[in-house]
Amino acid sequence: MKTLALTLLLASVPASAISVEQLKIDTRTLSSDAFEGRAPGTAGEAKTVDYLIGRMKAIGLQPGNKGQWTQDVPLAAITLDPKVTLRFAGGAAPITLNYIDDMVVWTKRQVARQVLADAPVVFVGYGINAPERGWNDYAGVDVRGKTVIILVNDPDWETKAAGKDAGLFEGRAMTYYGRYSYKYEEAMREGAAAAIIIHDTEPAAYPFTVITSTARAPKIDLDLPDKGMKRVGVEGWMTRPAATRVLAAAGLDLATLETAAKRKGFKAVPTKLTASATLENSITRSLSKNVLGILPGASRPDEVVLYSAHWDHLGRCAANAAGDDICNGAVDNASGTAGMLAIAADFAAGKRPARSLLFIAVTAEESGLLGSRWYAEHPVYPLGQTVGGVNMDSLNVIGRMDGLTVEGAGKSELEAMALRLAKAQGRTLRAEATPEKGFYFRSDHFSFAKLGVPMLAAGSGGELAGKPAGSAAAAVARFGKDYHQPSDEYSADWDWSGAVQDLELYAGLGRELATGKAWPNWFADSEFRAIRDASRGVAK
Repeated sequence: MKTLALTLLLASVPASAISVEQLKIDTRTLSSDAFEGRAPGTAGEAKTVDYLIGRMKAIGLQPGNKGQWTQDVPLAAITLDPKVTLRFAGGAAPITLNYIDDMVVWTKRQVARQVLADAPVVFVGYGINAPERGWNDYAGVDVRGKTVIILVNDPDWETKAAGKDAGLFEGRAMTYYGRYSYKYEEAMREGAAAAIIIHDTEPAAYPFTVITSTARAPKIDLDLPDKGMKRVGVEGWMTRPAATRVLAAAGLDLATLETAAKRKGFKAVPTKLTASATLENSITRSLSKNVLGILPGASRPDEVVLYSAHWDHLGRCAANAAGDDICNGAVDNASGTAGMLAIAADFAAGKRPARSLLFIAVTAEESGLLGSRWYAEHPVYPLGQTVGGVNMDSLNVIGRMDGLTVEGAGKSELEAMALRLAKAQGRTLRAEATPEKGFYFRSDHFSFAKLGVPMLAAGSGGELAGKPAGSAAAAVARFGKDYHQPSDEYSADWDWSGAVQDLELYAGLGRELATGKAWPNWFADSEFRAIRDASRGVAK
C-alpha cells in the first residue's frame, strides 16, 4: 500500500504520441464494408486477424502467445428451431407460451434435442445466493431437476440512490447478482433443469424487443470439453404479461411475490405447476482467434500489464431502409481496437518499462465475452502475475469532456490512480448516468475481473468542453441509435479529441503500472477480492 500511495502522489499524464491520423486509418479500415462486419468465423474475421497482426508487427510488438500471434478460441453455434413452445400444466388451465410473442428460450447444451419434461416450477425471487450479504433465495428448497422462475435485476433496484450505502445490493446500481448471466449460472449450480427470467423493461434496462431481435440467430458459446452439458438444460426469458398468466394459474399474484422477494429472508415458493418444452437444434463448431502482441519488460518481464479490446462485431445483420445489411461496428468496437493499437505504438516508441505490456484483441465479445473469457481461463501469462489493466470498448468520438466516468465505481485501487490522472487533465469524477444498466459486467474487462485481475473500465463523462449543457447527452443519444445497426459507420466528421484525452489517461495508467512495483487490488468488500488474493498467494 505504501508503494501504491507513493505512485498516486506522483501521478501525472505525460505527453504521449497518440496519432489521430492512425486512429482514423485503423478505425476506417476495420469498419469498412470489405471487413463485412467482422463476425467470428467469417471471411471478415480472417481479414481482421491478418490486419491486426500486420499492425502489431509494424508497431514493433512481439508475438504474444509463445511465438504465435493468435490464440485459438473454440466456439459452438446452436441454432434453435423456432417452432418451440413452453407449456405449463397443473394449474387452473394449461398455458402455452409462444416463441417471440411470449418468451424466448434456448439451450447452451450441444445436443440435437433438449427435452424439458414436466419439471416442477418454483418461484425463486431474484435467484441470488450471496453469502457475503447474508442472502440466499435458494435456502430451504431443492430445485434439482426443476424449473425456476426468476426476477430480473436485484432486490433494491428501485432505490433512487446508488452505491454501497444505498442498500444491500447497492441500490440503483446493478451488482453482478442482478445480471441475467449470473442468474443462469446460479441456477446451474443449484441443479435446475430450466431457468426462466421474467422480463420487465425498467429493471432489465432494455425492452423485450432487444431479446427477440437476436432470438433467431445462433446462440454461440465456448466449445468446452463437456459440450455445455453442465449448463441448465433450458434457459430463457418470458414477458411480464406471460409470467402474470402463468403464476395466476397457480393461484399466485406476481406483484405480491415481487414485494416478498425484496425482503431479506424471502423463501422460494414451490408451485403446483410443471413446465415442458422440446428444443430442436442444429450445431456447428468453429475456431476463432484472439490476437496477442507483447512488449517484454526490461527487468521484470514475468509481471504483465494488460490492455484489451474486442475486434469482433455482428457481421451481416437485418438490412436498413437503404438495403445496407452490414453492421460495420465503427464505434463498437473498431474505435476501441484502434485505440489499443495507438497505445501499443506509444509504448513501443519509448523506453521499455520494467514490466511487460500485453495487448489482446479478443474475439466474440458480442456473443457473451467469449474471447476474453477463454483467455482468462487459459491465460498465456498467469493471472496472478497480471498486475491489472484497461479495457477499451467504444471510444469517445464526440469531443473533449470535462469529466471521467468509472463504470462500477468503488471496486478497486485502480480507480484512484485513474482519478488522479484525470485531475491532471483538468477533469473531475462524474457518476455513471445509468448505473442500473450494469455496464461493468457487459464488456471484456469483466472476464478478467471475475478471475481476480483488477481492470479499469472508464471513459469520458460530464459535459463537452466549451459546449452548452446537455450537448454531450444529446450526442450520446444520437450515437445510441446506431448501436448494433448498419448505421454504426465511420464518419470523417467525428471529433477525436475526447478519444485522445482518454487514451492518454489509459496510457498514463499503464505506464505507472509498468514502471512501478505496485500491485493494485480490489477493495476488501469487492466480490473479486478473495479470488485475487488467492491468485496472488496473499495470506488471510
